[in-house]
Amino acid sequence: MTERPADPIRPAATILLLRDEPSFEVLMVKRHHQIDFAAGALVFPGGKSHAGDHDPAWIDHATGWESVEADGAPLRIAAIREAYEEAGVLLARDAAGEVYAGEAAIDVRAAVAEDRLPFLDVVRELGLKLDLSALTVFARWITPPLMAKRFDTWFYVAHAPLAQLAICDGHEAVDAEWIAPGEALALAEAGERKVIFPTRMNLQLLAESADAATAIGAARARPLVTVEPWVDGASLRIQADAGYGDVVEPLTAL
Repeated sequence: MTERPADPIRPAATILLLRDEPSFEVLMVKRHHQIDFAAGALVFPGGKSHAGDHDPAWIDHATGWESVEADGAPLRIAAIREAYEEAGVLLARDAAGEVYAGEAAIDVRAAVAEDRLPFLDVVRELGLKLDLSALTVFARWITPPLMAKRFDTWFYVAHAPLAQLAICDGHEAVDAEWIAPGEALALAEAGERKVIFPTRMNLQLLAESADAATAIGAARARPLVTVEPWVDGASLRIQADAGYGDVVEPLTAL
C-alpha cells in the first residue's frame, strides 16, 4: 500500500502586540469556530505566509531591513499583514518617519485577507513603509508530526501603536481583546477560554515580565531555541532549554 506523503510544514508568523496602559496587556483574538486550525481558540494575531510577502517590491516599502535575522523579511511582513487583517493594527511609518496612526477600513482589510487586494498595494497607496524593526523575535515553534496541519511559526513581540484601535475582522477572528497574560492563563485554567498549547506556553513566558519593555528586552537577550514537541508516552515534551521549564503536556489536553 502506498503511503500518503507527509503534509508540508508551512511557514507562519504571529505577533504579540503589547501595551502598558491601563496595565500590561497583550492583544489576543478569538478564532472563528469554523476555522480549520485552532477553531474557537484565543490566540495572538497570525497566520501562514503568503506569496505576496515575498514580493521584491517590498524593498521600497519597508524600513528596518538591518534588524532582520534568520527569520527573514517575508515572515516579518506576514506578521504585520496578519495583525492588519485580523485586528486592524498596522506597524508602519509615514513619509516623515512617524508611527502610523490611521484607521484601517474593514472592507480593505477583508479584501487583503481574501487575496483580492495585495497588501503591498494598500501600504503603497497610504504612502507608508512597514516597520520591520518594530518586531523582535520572541519564539519559534514547529507543529509536531501528530497534527494534521503543521506550521513552522515565528512568534514576534512588539509595542502596539496606541493611536490605533484594535478591531477584529469578523471572519477569521470574531473578537479582539486586550488582556493581561496572567488573566488569560487563569481564564484558560478555569475553562472559560480555549488556549492551545503553544499560545499558553508563550503567555507563561510573557507573564514573567512586568511591562512591555521588559518583555521585549528579555526576548532580545534570550537565545532562540526552536521548539518542536515530541510524543513521550501519553504526553508531549519540549526541550528543557527552550525557556519554558520542564514541560509535560498531556495529549488529552490538545
